Amino acid sequence: MSWSGKSDPNTIVLFDIDGTLTPARKVISSEMLSVLAELRKKVVIGFVGGSDLEKQKEQIGQNVVDLFDYSFPENGLTAFKLGNQLDSASFIGFMGEDRYKKLVNFILRYIAELDIPIKRGTFVEFRAGMINVSPIGRNCSHPEREEFEKFDKIHNIRPKFVEALKNEFPDYGLTYSIGGQISFDVFPTGWDKFRLRHIKEENFKTIHFFGDKTFKGGNDYEIYTHPDVKGHSVTSPDDTIRILKELFFQ
Repeated sequence: MSWSGKSDPNTIVLFDIDGTLTPARKVISSEMLSVLAELRKKVVIGFVGGSDLEKQKEQIGQNVVDLFDYSFPENGLTAFKLGNQLDSASFIGFMGEDRYKKLVNFILRYIAELDIPIKRGTFVEFRAGMINVSPIGRNCSHPEREEFEKFDKIHNIRPKFVEALKNEFPDYGLTYSIGGQISFDVFPTGWDKFRLRHIKEENFKTIHFFGDKTFKGGNDYEIYTHPDVKGHSVTSPDDTIRILKELFFQ
């Protein structure tokens, strides 16, 4: 497809959502929407979010796939181009029911025995191309989410959980990616490259990526460190806007 309507059609800019375009699990600001709209006139833009599309609609708007040229929910395992869905991946198809049940049973037993200050609900969230695992439960409130993040940084709840899964299922071919404040993603190794496969078909000369979980093991790490990508590590949506202005609006 030709992007000739843009002033720099050979460049694409991709964004993580939580901590990059929005505060974690909160709504995007009008300033960020305005900056993105102006940026889209210049380059091709896309988002890469760990959550499913419904959660991204809550944060960015019901028309989220129309605000970006590319949309990659579930870390790119589901994909949209100009609002039209592209081929996606099936986690259950890869795993099979028997192996999937063994995995989930282990996760639930581990959480049952986990001693953390509070637990809520939705500890395993099934998505099309992955599962999301939350020791505290995704139904926790925003204050509880923030308290768990602080607790996790001290006690390494999620990193220890990931190591336990790696040791229990060494032959399952799974990647465990810590992201956000309260959870981590589990998906087949290599599937985090899906988003780049779609993009490579366009032969962009420059690929920028903005993310906050760019450390090793973070869910932005793989794309941030990819040799074809110019990675930008940010600390907040305001930091994202600052760097965008420096790069594209001078």
